[in-house]
Amino acid sequence: MTKTREGSETTRPSVFWVLAALVLPLINLSVRYKITDAGKFPRSGAFVMAPNHFSEIDPLVMGVLSWKLGRAPRFMAKASVFAIPVLGALLRKSGQIPVARGGAVRGNEPVKAAERLVRNGQMVVVYPEGSLTRDPDLWPMRGKTGAVRIALEQGIPIVPVAHWGTQALLPRYSKRVSLFPRKTVLVKIGDPIDLAEFRGRNLDTATLNEATTIVMEAITHLLEDLRGEKAPVKRWNPAEHDQKETGRFEA
Repeated sequence: MTKTREGSETTRPSVFWVLAALVLPLINLSVRYKITDAGKFPRSGAFVMAPNHFSEIDPLVMGVLSWKLGRAPRFMAKASVFAIPVLGALLRKSGQIPVARGGAVRGNEPVKAAERLVRNGQMVVVYPEGSLTRDPDLWPMRGKTGAVRIALEQGIPIVPVAHWGTQALLPRYSKRVSLFPRKTVLVKIGDPIDLAEFRGRNLDTATLNEATTIVMEAITHLLEDLRGEKAPVKRWNPAEHDQKETGRFEA
């Protein structure tokens, strides 16, 4: 594996400089980050960052967080976004990974992308929930297996991250962004999750679901610390509430 010099992803000229020039000025005016345990965020090497997800602005805010911590963020992004002129080209150039509606892979591109991440010592952001949480109080819902599959197949760490405050910027499913006054976003970085007990096992549905449960528990505990309250004992499952896996949960 090629080792990445600390800070090199943000100091080396790349398309990320263009993206940062477009995004950072506005985010810096609109968001104040309060980060707990920033030192746990890997400064080099390939890993999966697994955050909670309750606002459509989360990827932007988490992407800037990664950049501020010295890493260039790469996301699993909806394949349809890559068809947008200019934006699609920037996404492809910056190494973002297309995923079909509902979290299904498009061809074997995600597999090849994960292999490139390991080879180049890069990170990828994968939302284990797959979409915005349906939980009415914005707690993490049942997770999907994409994050742990990448971590286990590629033998790289998975780092849980919780954040709270992006709902003040953009409430779930809202179309109105509130940039001012400046909002505080709380972030807590967790320890890399030990998935050693799953390595070498057949990555069937049961194994992946078991590992995903551990990841979701870690993210939830971090969020409990940020919010200063306990999450429901039972994690929200859309199927038990006649909710679709994709789209607005009211639908």
